[in-house]
Amino acid sequence: MSRDVLPDLLPQGLRLVFCGMAAGPESARRGAYYAAPGNRFWRMLHEAGFTPRRLRPEDFFQLTGLGIGLTDLAKTQSGVDRLVRVTQADRDRLLGAIRAAQPQALAFTSGRTAVLALGLKTVAFGPLDDALRPAGFPPIFVLPSTSGSNNGNWDRNGYDRYWMDTAMTLGFRNA
Repeated sequence: MSRDVLPDLLPQGLRLVFCGMAAGPESARRGAYYAAPGNRFWRMLHEAGFTPRRLRPEDFFQLTGLGIGLTDLAKTQSGVDRLVRVTQADRDRLLGAIRAAQPQALAFTSGRTAVLALGLKTVAFGPLDDALRPAGFPPIFVLPSTSGSNNGNWDRNGYDRYWMDTAMTLGFRNA
């Protein structure tokens, strides 16, 4: 049995769990979520209002104190998202982990991750229609990827608004 590249951060009672595709190469090397220098994840957590200050990737364990958890769809792989191969076992593991943790909400950190995890053909950014949510799942949000390879799209498409809207909807920030 393969070992997880990064540990799940899924205690019960969380307000929100962020789910990515898989640990990127730099995250696997450093043993920390969203660790690549060009990744916007930690910046967006703070700017959107999920965290009171900007955390470093190595601080990821501190998120549970803020009611936030982390996981990946493919736990035993690392690499560039578009090259990660997702299996039914990955999907089943994620569904079971989210049902066991019972967070108040789940946010996928890319559209591709949401599509593969939920078996959908396509998905829009923002709150997922409740009819598409698996049984026993909390409300789901689909957010634009913070990967450095997506940086060129952020300003042009106003992607930060999806992160800010999600934080506000879930009560992490005030209007």
